[in-house]
Amino acid sequence: MASSEQLKALIKSHISRDDGHFYSVAMQVAAHEAKLGHGKLAEELRDMIDAGKTRLGQDATGKLVPIGSAAKPQGELANLLHVTHPANRLVDMVLDVQASSQLQRIIKEQRMLARIREHGLSPRRKLLLVGPPGTGKTMTASVLAGELGIPLFSVRLDSLITKFMGETAAKLRQVFDAMADLRGVYFFDEFDAIGSQRGMANDVGEIRRVLNSFLQMIEHDQSNSLIIAATNHPEVLDHALFRRFDDVVEYHLPTSAQALELIRSRLGSFAPKPFKKDGLPEQAEGLSYAEICRAVDESIKEAIMHDQPKVQRALLGSALDERRLISTKTSTKK
Repeated sequence: MASSEQLKALIKSHISRDDGHFYSVAMQVAAHEAKLGHGKLAEELRDMIDAGKTRLGQDATGKLVPIGSAAKPQGELANLLHVTHPANRLVDMVLDVQASSQLQRIIKEQRMLARIREHGLSPRRKLLLVGPPGTGKTMTASVLAGELGIPLFSVRLDSLITKFMGETAAKLRQVFDAMADLRGVYFFDEFDAIGSQRGMANDVGEIRRVLNSFLQMIEHDQSNSLIIAATNHPEVLDHALFRRFDDVVEYHLPTSAQALELIRSRLGSFAPKPFKKDGLPEQAEGLSYAEICRAVDESIKEAIMHDQPKVQRALLGSALDERRLISTKTSTKK
């Protein structure tokens, strides 16, 4: 059991909202229990402390504070970062075994960040997501933020990239400084806009300098934030980038089984009974996760507007066919 002095210290730190001191004393209690041979209790205490620390950030003075009160970019930084607080979970996604395993490992390492750091090691936190549009890359950033209870900062590339020499790199430095000040998921979508290979025919001098700056910043970054870059065109990325990331997660269009699982899950209580899957795999073939979700949502809206408690199979098929037609037209224009 905790000593009387430790109990008083825990209560005082809680009243004063001094989370840093609170967790320091809590770790002392866990260590004391371990010495007494109460291994299971000590392990449970450390797990709770690790989980609690992941939900803390730092204010301007460096003091640990609840993440929600700290996640407010100010000044020019507010124009560079869009902050949200997702509630998404990994179970909300339909993924192949490899991608699911990688994300589970990342989440586990992040939840045990403090313990891993104590041994001089670093958890995976610099991720490159590659794959076709609508396959779950943006959703992954939200899921990681939701699972870890930390904010999602989406980098506004339209505000980051300018035509003035040196200005883009200076803004990028502000983003990396924010990573050190406030733990969160920092998401660079359409990353090929700044990560294209140096020396390509359409290479622009300023973008080349920005890429060089990014390579240096991500290599030297030692923050506790997650850095996530996503692209639909990994083939155009500079080869030096891949060495800077801890993990590369690949996304693909759903298989027939995954498409059916997604449709059934997305329909929820609107799923017809019995659920006839005949022909659905063929109608969903070639569609991304996002396109399938859009088709299911459209069929649910039609059911609601016609006071139907369930989605009719024919209506669902029609919605999938419509998405396929739109997808074909879009890819043809490209």
